Amino acid sequence: FRDYTKGTLITLFYAWYYSESIKADGMLKDLSGRCPEFIKLIDEIHNNRGHSGKMDFKDKKVLVFGSGISGIGACELLEKSGATVILFDGNEKLHEEAIRMKLPSASKAQILIGQISDEQLKELDLVVLSPGVPTDLPIVKGFYDQGLPVWGEVELAYQTGKGEVLAITGTNGKTTTTALLGKIMSDARPSVFVVGNIGTPYTSKSLEMTDETVTVAEISSFQLETIWKFAPRVSAILNITEDHLNRHHTMAEYIRVKELIT
Repeated sequence: FRDYTKGTLITLFYAWYYSESIKADGMLKDLSGRCPEFIKLIDEIHNNRGHSGKMDFKDKKVLVFGSGISGIGACELLEKSGATVILFDGNEKLHEEAIRMKLPSASKAQILIGQISDEQLKELDLVVLSPGVPTDLPIVKGFYDQGLPVWGEVELAYQTGKGEVLAITGTNGKTTTTALLGKIMSDARPSVFVVGNIGTPYTSKSLEMTDETVTVAEISSFQLETIWKFAPRVSAILNITEDHLNRHHTMAEYIRVKELIT
């Protein structure tokens, strides 16, 4: 390291982190020969970000919280990926038969309404929240306290998808910008999906994606609350003005959540 300043090392690190093209750089080759531990470290970090660090869902027990469009889509994706699924909804007025009708006929998901027992919670490997479920509910706080990973549909789709992601958020103009960017990319690339808050669930398309796919995603603040490794190739915050404070409580928290897209 002695011939490189701290700033140079940090620059090399982030160049590698975001683009494998730095492999060809002579400085990195030189550094690799004299300090292989450094290269091993940045390789490990690079391989554990984004799509490279997918969770294997086979034989995992996953609770999907919410029986709306997002929850049903998450159930279907998880079952196709080999997970054992519990579909949970806290609304005690719902009926199991009505929820079952929303699922594919071959679904083996267990349906729970109203409450979930401590014994059932202890068996879980992952919780997937629908965007309409606030993260500050006591039951959700309990998931975190138990040490369970808590994802949303965006993280689930990202973990099962491939290719590059271009993500758009903001208080206003998200749908228009996402649709425009989707059209531009569709004219330029052979495999493009326009998903997210714009109307097409991200989870409904992720298994169709390839390494050549470009996904243009409209992402709301509700969806950003539950990301983990979601790392778009390009992200944009169009604007932030006062909104959804009944969910985020303060403007500072709303801004913090929006900035998670970066």
